[in-house]
Amino acid sequence: MTDLVLTPGQATLAQLALVYRREVSVTLNRSCRPGVEAAAAAIAAAAAGDAPVYGVNTGFGKLASLRIAAEDTATLQRNLILSHCCGVGAPISRRHVRLMMVLKLLSLGRGASGVRWALIELLESMLARGVTPVVPGQGSVGASGDLAPLAHMTAVLIGQGEAEVAGQVLPGAEALAAAGLAPVALGPKEGLAFINGTQFSTAFALAGLFDGWAAAQAALVTSALSTDAIMGSTAPLQPEIHALRGHAGQIEAAAAMRALLAGSEIRESHQIGDSRVQDPYCIRCQPQVTGAAMDVLRMAAGTLEIEANAATDNPLVLTEAGLIVSGGNFHAEPVGFAADMIALALSEIGAIAQRRVALMVDPVLSFDLPAFLTPKPGLNSGLMIAEVTTAALMCENKHIAMPCVTDSTPTSANQEDHVSMAAHGAVRLGRMVENLNVILGVEAICAAQGIEFRAPLMTSVPLASVVARLRQDVATLGEDRYLAPDLAAAARLVAEGGLVAACGLDLPKL
Repeated sequence: MTDLVLTPGQATLAQLALVYRREVSVTLNRSCRPGVEAAAAAIAAAAAGDAPVYGVNTGFGKLASLRIAAEDTATLQRNLILSHCCGVGAPISRRHVRLMMVLKLLSLGRGASGVRWALIELLESMLARGVTPVVPGQGSVGASGDLAPLAHMTAVLIGQGEAEVAGQVLPGAEALAAAGLAPVALGPKEGLAFINGTQFSTAFALAGLFDGWAAAQAALVTSALSTDAIMGSTAPLQPEIHALRGHAGQIEAAAAMRALLAGSEIRESHQIGDSRVQDPYCIRCQPQVTGAAMDVLRMAAGTLEIEANAATDNPLVLTEAGLIVSGGNFHAEPVGFAADMIALALSEIGAIAQRRVALMVDPVLSFDLPAFLTPKPGLNSGLMIAEVTTAALMCENKHIAMPCVTDSTPTSANQEDHVSMAAHGAVRLGRMVENLNVILGVEAICAAQGIEFRAPLMTSVPLASVVARLRQDVATLGEDRYLAPDLAAAARLVAEGGLVAACGLDLPKL
């Protein structure tokens, strides 16, 4: 297991992507320990004092006005975790839980939460020894924090709940014991520090971002394939056009497509004498659409990188000022906005890709390709229903891309009267990426088929390599056959980066 040392406040998207994609052992840079311990000392002093401090010696939410006796503060925190374990639905994936755990480490490591260092060490040890809490996927409204899912994560630390270890799901205490670990008793505010926060929503938003960017890169490749398949013009990729507009994503998308198509015999064959004046928008405006989506993904990335490094519980310990202050950093509104932005980008990448699929299977628009890209139309239906499937997935993505952050509802007896719905917005991104990967996989199948119909003319070297890689998993379509495995294989190639790797070019980075 790879060791990764993260500095709270300075973790990068590249580091978080590594956590998401690989099973890494994560520890915090020990330079943060003095700040963590200073905040813990401040909380211990407050717990021993007479002044009411929210979440330390008071109840929670609507019950904040109720004082808790000093001898009951440990019970208060334990009860908080147990009562908040109200998640429902299927458990989230192991890698989502581990990313959530790492994000919680980063938040606690900022030294504003007041937890003891021992809790940070236990969370690190759970990551290192493969103890992964079982966290149901539903139950958060994104304020005050992702309470239910984070409670399920925290329950394992106190020997409750369930966790997976060595491929088995065990009760929390047994899972810890199997890994040579022991549960802890929570001190003042420690339960609250663990469940107030945006780490569930942020983990899913980051996952959607990372997988969405991979899909955006694949879309550059499949769109170039489609352009050659229908003998589209590369004139709209002229760099001066994009420089005059100035958007970075558009400029990069056009440059990538120029590189992908450079040297294509198919393109050169119709430079002169082509009766078409302009291609449809799905060919002509690819840089403007996919490039704009790339820009939106990068804007969301900026928000999520900040959030990943943020202290998001309540109250926060301001050690230099000598204060413990109630605020609202648990409100996941920034994450909700970022998730909605990612959803819009994913939807639009898929929308224009689907139109390219529709273009290629239509003999009226595909510039002499056979109907539905089959050598014997009529007897064979070819890729007719594959295109219909992309239309279904495109429309599904459009439906679920509607903003979630605007759908607030009051909770907790109107104490928490505006919530972010960031969890909803972030969780749906996984489904959207899966749909998009199928759309792009079908586009690759159609475009490869179209390019092969242009023989003996050859496509560019990068695109020929992409077609060759696709053909390792998906054979050329002759007679009709059972197509579901082909669609799944192509989608998997998109998701795993196989098509992007095959082109051999350095495509735009997040």
